[in-house]
This record gives sequence, C-alpha cells and structure tokens, in this order.
Amino acid sequence: MTHKLQGNVHESNLFQSKTTIWWITFSLLYGATFLTRYYKVLEPDHVCWDETHFGKMASWYINRTFFFDVHPPLGKMLIALSGKLSGYDGTFPFEKPGDKYDGARYQGMRLFCTTLGALVIPLTFLSIWEMTKSLEATFIGTLLLLCDVGFMTLNRYILLDPILLFFMSCSIYGCFKVSTLTNDGLLPFSPRMLSWQIFLGTSLACTMSVKFVGLFVVLFVGLRTVADLWNILGDLSKPVKFTITHLIVRTLTLIVWPFVLYVFFFWIHLTVLSKSGNGDGFYSSGFQARLEGNSLHNASAPRVLAYGALVTLKNHRTGGGYLHSHHHLYPAGVGARQQQITTYTHKDENNRWQIKPYNRERVEGTVVVRSGDLVRVTHAPTGRNLHSHRERAPLTAKHLQVTGYGEDGVGDANDVWKIVISGGKDGEEIQTVRSKLMLVHYLQACVLTTTGKQLPKWGYEQQEVSCNPNLRDKNALWNIEDNVFDDLPKVSFESYASGFLERFYESHAVMFQGNSGLKPKEGEVTSQPWQWPINYRGQFFSGSTHRIYLLGNPVVWWTNLAFLIIFFLVYIINSIKEKRAEAFGVSRQVGEGSLLLNAAGWTFIGWALHYIPFWAMGRVLYFHHYFPALVFSSMLTGILTEYLLSSVRSYLSPELGKTAYHCIIGVVISTTVYSFYLFSPLAYGMSGPLASEPNSTMAGLKWLESWEF
Repeated sequence: MTHKLQGNVHESNLFQSKTTIWWITFSLLYGATFLTRYYKVLEPDHVCWDETHFGKMASWYINRTFFFDVHPPLGKMLIALSGKLSGYDGTFPFEKPGDKYDGARYQGMRLFCTTLGALVIPLTFLSIWEMTKSLEATFIGTLLLLCDVGFMTLNRYILLDPILLFFMSCSIYGCFKVSTLTNDGLLPFSPRMLSWQIFLGTSLACTMSVKFVGLFVVLFVGLRTVADLWNILGDLSKPVKFTITHLIVRTLTLIVWPFVLYVFFFWIHLTVLSKSGNGDGFYSSGFQARLEGNSLHNASAPRVLAYGALVTLKNHRTGGGYLHSHHHLYPAGVGARQQQITTYTHKDENNRWQIKPYNRERVEGTVVVRSGDLVRVTHAPTGRNLHSHRERAPLTAKHLQVTGYGEDGVGDANDVWKIVISGGKDGEEIQTVRSKLMLVHYLQACVLTTTGKQLPKWGYEQQEVSCNPNLRDKNALWNIEDNVFDDLPKVSFESYASGFLERFYESHAVMFQGNSGLKPKEGEVTSQPWQWPINYRGQFFSGSTHRIYLLGNPVVWWTNLAFLIIFFLVYIINSIKEKRAEAFGVSRQVGEGSLLLNAAGWTFIGWALHYIPFWAMGRVLYFHHYFPALVFSSMLTGILTEYLLSSVRSYLSPELGKTAYHCIIGVVISTTVYSFYLFSPLAYGMSGPLASEPNSTMAGLKWLESWEF
C-alpha cells in the first residue's frame, strides 16, 4: 500500500514537472516572439512596400469610399478598424513607398498587423504540440519559424499577410484540436466539441475573407475532417449513426457557419463603402446606382434611347470598362494611324458618344433608336466616328482594328453600325441600362468587342477594343449607362439598382477576373515558384538609407528544404517496413514514432497544398506567396528532427544516446539562433554600402549572387 502511494506521488510530481517545463518553454518562446517582433517596429517611419496599397484602402474604408481590389475585404476592414481606433483620420495619401508619414497616426495599424503576425508563433507551438505531444519537436519547429528573419519582416508592416497567417494558424490549431477531441471520444454535440468546431469554422471563414489563397487551408481542414470521419466509421464499437451525427455537426460548423460569416463580412464591406470612388467603373450600372455621389445614384435618365442623345456605353464582360477614345493615334506599324479606341474602367468625359442616324447629322423632333437600326456613333469630345476596316487589331490577330475616323462626324461608309438587342427583335426600343446591345459593322460583318487585353504604354494600358468576325462573341455585349436627352421623360435609376445578392455575386466575378489578369508593373520584382524553397531572391521593402529586405533565413529555409526530401525517404522506408511486417504476420506497435511520422505526413500535405497550386497559376506571383507553406515546412522539420533523433537514440546505449541527443539538440538551437542574429539587419534595417560594394558590413552574408541587399 505504501509503495503504491509512493508511486502515485512520484507520477504526480513527474507530471507537475513536465507541466512546469512545458509552460517555461512556451513562455520563453512567447516572450522572445514579442521582443523580436516589436523591436524597432515603427521604423522606418515611411511607407514600406505594399503599405501604399493597404494603407490607402484603410483610408477609403474610414472615408466610406468605394474601391476595387482583387482580395476579399476582411483584412482591409480590420486594418481600417485598427487605424480608426488608434486615431488615424484617413487623410494620409499613401501615394508611394518612401513617403514620410509626417505626423500621420500609422502606428496603430502597424502594431495591429505586427501583433497578429507575432501570434502565429505561439499558435504554431500549440499546433505542433496538439499533433505530437512532443515538447522537443514542438520547440524546434516553433524556433525555426521564430528565427526566420523573412517571416518576421513580412509580419511587421501594414499588410494582409500577417492577418492571413494569423487566421490560417488559428485554423490549423483548431483543426488538430478537434481531431484530438474526436480521438478522445467526445460526443459531437458536447459543449467543448461544439465550441472548438465553431472556433475552427470561424477561423476558416476569416482566412478565406482575407485572401482567396485561404482556400488551401480550407482544403487541408477538409482532408483532416474526412480522415477523422473515416476513423470514427472504422470504430466498430460505435453505431453508424454516431458517424452520421459527427458528419451533420461538421457540415453545420465547418461549411454552413463559415459561409454565413463570409457573406456577412461582404455585407459589412458593401454597407460601409457607400460612396462613389475610383473603382466604380469595374462594376455594372446597377451596382453603381447604389453608390452615393455616382452619376447613377438618385439620378434619372430617359427610359429609352433617342437619336442625338449623349451616352456612355459600358461593356458587359466582368470588370468591363466604358467605350473610350482620346486624341492620340495608333502608333506606326499598328494598323492605320487613326484615333485610338479603347475601354477604360474609370468615369471620364472621353467616354461620351453621340448616337446619330447613319445617313445624316440629325433628325427632326424625337426619334427613338430601335433594334436593327443603322447608326453612326460619334465621339463627342473629338468629333471622330466609331470606325472599323480590314486592318488587323493591335493585339488580337483574327480581329479587325477599331479606330476613330472623320472630322466633325463626317467620315465614310466604314462608320456605319447596326445596333441590335441581344435576344430581342428588330423594332424593339433600346432601353437605358436594361438592353444588352451589339454593334455589328455594316460592311465588315464583325461585332464591336473588347478582348480584355491590356494595351502597351502607347495605349495608356487601357483595354483593347476590336471588331470580331465571330458574331457570337460573349464579350460583345454593351449597355447604355448615361443617357442625356432633354426631350424625353426621365425615370429614376433606383429601379435599376442591384440588390445585395447581385452585388455579392458581381463582386466575386470582378475579383476573380482581376486576380487572373494581374500583370507585373514596370520595375516590379516578381518570382517563380521554383525560386521560393531555395530562397533564391528577396524583395526590398524599403530602399532608402534605412533598407529593409524580405529574405528568408537561409539556415532555416535550406534546412526545411533538406527535410522535405528526407521525409520522402523516411516515408518510403517505413512503408516498406510495414509491408514486410504485414507479409510476415507481425503487427507493428503504434508508439511515439508512429505519432510523429503521422504528424509529419499531415504537415507535408499542408506544405504541398500551399505550394504546388502556384505552379498552375497564370497570374503574376511574388516571393511572399510562399510564406504560408513555410509554416508547414518548419513544423515538418521540427517533427522529423525529433523522429530521427529518437530513432538514432534507440540504437545507442541509454547514456550515449542521451548525450548524443542533447548535443545535437544544442547544436540545432544554437545554429538557428545565431543565424537569426547574423541576418537580423535585413529585417531591422541596413545602412551604408550594399553587400556587393566595398567596405559593406553585409558583404559576408551575401551567400547567393541573386541576393540584392
């Protein structure tokens, strides 16, 4: 009895000791995280890199001014909220990187983003612990992320990335917490299980609402959930309805609830941004009618189109602009040297056109334009007619060039177009906003369209307009938006205004279109996915005398890359061992090693989901796109390090194994921390000559020629 009591006391003391060590380790990493992240966080006191975009968008939210962006709204709304609460008034222009803040209250927004970025480290600690219950694996994996100067740099500025990484990390932690509770046998409707599943669903909704790449963590959680449900189904001690109950609860908490939240965030976004801004032109006429200050808001116009009316023609393709012209001519070698015709996504006087009969300048009285009529379309500011001929379009080989031709409305037969209502009948009245129109060239038998391709600098990077011989071109639809004609009664545009669901759908269509069409700006540093894991090239965040350079800690990144390869080898070896054991009828014991290897497998899947899809993307890519994958690869390295050391230790004598284990752990920790110390100036700021110049203090750290610091 006494021995049993002593044994229980010993176990209790051991548990208390392990708990104390756990909390000390967690506190040390937590403290180191905030010390390293907040050190010099307000330096430099000027706009750095993409702060010019997201700071500007925060200003627009504070001023309730509508704008277009390719990302969902939550991250930008949170930045704006942090700015508003910390005294920022939304007046700083955020024009370009390097602009001094000069008294603007930017500090709250930068500290907010830094705080969320810093919280990724403790969340990573908790995630690895939840997967492995190994303090050593947890410590190493977290330390690698803590000591990566690139990860720290990305999370210290007014950007979406720290917000995205925070919610992604919440999702990963929630995912493995739910998995642990499932394995512990908690009932699906128990308060604890429901709370964690709602937390996970909320985190997924927030991740998707910051950037669409949040979809990758949604897929990851989906795979983990399927694995959990499969394990529940395989437990023959539980009835099938137990699995079905779990499925129903997870459908509600991980699909329905996140979707409701996601829609709610967009409702806030569209409600707050109620005033007209420079992004209006990307959206339909009905969408614009909801924006205060827009020419269509609380406005009225004739219900139908009459000859002599001044109009604007908006293209119906997603994100389509207005038919536009200006005094500039097509350059030599690009078809006829006549006036350029483009589409332009912003409101402008050069978007105005006058509708005339094809054979005379004006008509007597009020004559309504009808489907099937032959018309001339004259550019009001320049007097040139909309014109096409047998010259090749600037960018699209099989299309014909569209130009502005003539003087004061007088041109030739190639200025004649047939106006047709899509799906309508000849003789129908052309209605403002509602009628979807096609302009078919009378002689060339082609239809006026926009290809969506961006013209070079000579075309002011506006979109190409051409005449397509394929009359079924889905991008050849237009509608009358502004319609100025005093002799017809007017109707309110309120009747054309889109409802919330229409605007929600259109917002996504425009964002997807914008995302797929992203192209690099002149002088912008882009990269390819093959360059990311090898840390091939970084990105300047600040290029003044206080230089900040986004580059991963090479010790961390190259170690992670090596361990991705090692994982393949370990996985193959273990698969062979399991197959051979199965053939000999030997059951392999499930111990700590199996738990670690299973956790490593899931982190590898997470890394692959957040990296491999970028190889298939046609849009412009940047170095910072790799950092979500870096979280998983750092976790994998920590877990696999512990697995390998434990495996090696099992082959040695207890004393030698313990000594070798602690020596290697010591080398790993000291090397990682020292590499952070060496490369920390990249994040905290460099001055003096570049690394490639004489007498540079950074010369010894330029390990690759492609590094530009």
